[in-house]
Amino acid sequence: MAHATVAALATAGILAGGLALKPAFAQLAPDAPSVETPFGRAPLSFADIIEKVKPSVVSISVVAGGKSDKNAKGLPEGFPDIPEDSPFYEFFKNLPKEFKNMPQQRPTQAQGSGFVISEDGYVVTNNHVVEGATKIQVSFDDQEKLDADLIGTDPRTDVALLKLKSTKQFHAVKFSDKQPRVGDWALAVGNPFGLGGTVTAGIVSAQGRDIGSGPYDFIQIDAAVNKGNSGGPTFNLEGEVIGVNTAIFSPSGGNVGIAFAVPARTAMDVITQLKKSGSVSRGWLGVKIQNVDEDTAAAIGLGEAKGALVSEITPNGPASSSGLKVQDAIVQVNGDKIADSRDLARKIADYAPDTTVDVKVWRGNKEETVKIRLGKFPGSSEEIAKLEQGKSGGDDATSTALEQLGLTLAPPKSGDEGVAVTEVDPDSDAAEKGIKAGDVILEVGGTTVTGPGDVADGVKKATDLGRKAVMLYIKSADQRRIVPIQLKKG
Repeated sequence: MAHATVAALATAGILAGGLALKPAFAQLAPDAPSVETPFGRAPLSFADIIEKVKPSVVSISVVAGGKSDKNAKGLPEGFPDIPEDSPFYEFFKNLPKEFKNMPQQRPTQAQGSGFVISEDGYVVTNNHVVEGATKIQVSFDDQEKLDADLIGTDPRTDVALLKLKSTKQFHAVKFSDKQPRVGDWALAVGNPFGLGGTVTAGIVSAQGRDIGSGPYDFIQIDAAVNKGNSGGPTFNLEGEVIGVNTAIFSPSGGNVGIAFAVPARTAMDVITQLKKSGSVSRGWLGVKIQNVDEDTAAAIGLGEAKGALVSEITPNGPASSSGLKVQDAIVQVNGDKIADSRDLARKIADYAPDTTVDVKVWRGNKEETVKIRLGKFPGSSEEIAKLEQGKSGGDDATSTALEQLGLTLAPPKSGDEGVAVTEVDPDSDAAEKGIKAGDVILEVGGTTVTGPGDVADGVKKATDLGRKAVMLYIKSADQRRIVPIQLKKG
């Protein structure tokens, strides 16, 4: 059954900033076709605005991957993924050079959009456009092509910063510092389907959209955006960037008039950090939270359905030794009231790591304050998964057991069965057997599992019995199957 998905393609967007009592329009020439409105003159054509901003919008071509003489196991690239304990491993590893001319892995290519934000050549685009890139090339509308270096990325907001390899001066655009209103014009410029230099117009459809990619809100527009628009800008009528196109909502993969963009203010904060250090540092509380609804508020004696309820505390996370407890309702942080779980996540992320904050909680029919020294938000899903499994990233027994499978696992959500796979080592037997992220492990060696620790126990049990493989009962989508997985040497 077809279903709508948020696709990482492209979008047009809007800014979150201070309210403007009277929206301003582009500076129009006295003879420019226009119409009078209660808020000033508005253009009958966007041509003057586009002529002003188009030289700063670029197409981005990315090459990812490429040739490698050997894979991660030291075997010639292109050879089968042979376990290290196999008698054939050393044979293939030490083959004479003339036998190693196997077909090499071919690089992949991708395209997206971006825009120049400074005269010395800094370019903004999406993280998913340049992720894994080994070569980045930027093309201007006049067909000029330049190589670019990756300065830094922020997967959480899907923003990336590039620097053009050139000493020339470039035409740049700036971010808007004004709050757009729903109904304002929005102009998207980008590189859909590799066509380059394409302009579409629409309006700001909504603000504060949650697209399931973290605590940050996105702008929604209805200007036509498609694959290749990712990372391109959305402009207001002053020729200022109000959002960075990042995603579309589509049941078919094509434009249906619902697109999302990173608001200008969010993008500016991220770019400042990327330019300074190449990464973004955010505070991290180390808890799983949910909204306090009316039933929850009534059950814990809270006067109103506000705040964030702690449902789980991450082992080895900042809150694990702070005195914070499961079922605490966080109602304030440093005196700022908390509206809901996303509000808490945003407020904590605004603090620098190692900052100590006063967290006011509702516990046992009274308010208490807990001091917590924030950690640094983990930079990858693997780091988070390791912490959620109760490890700090060291080589403990549980970590070793899961590494033997080549899988990274996440604890199940309430009511879910089994343990979800979040990452698969591409060099593992699990990958070769078709296990992928999103699959669920129901049993290991015939024993039902309820958490990552149970999977590790099953692996250790098989190892103790001298077995070189373990049997997994896997659920993939609506299908279930039994998969024997060879274990790496632990």
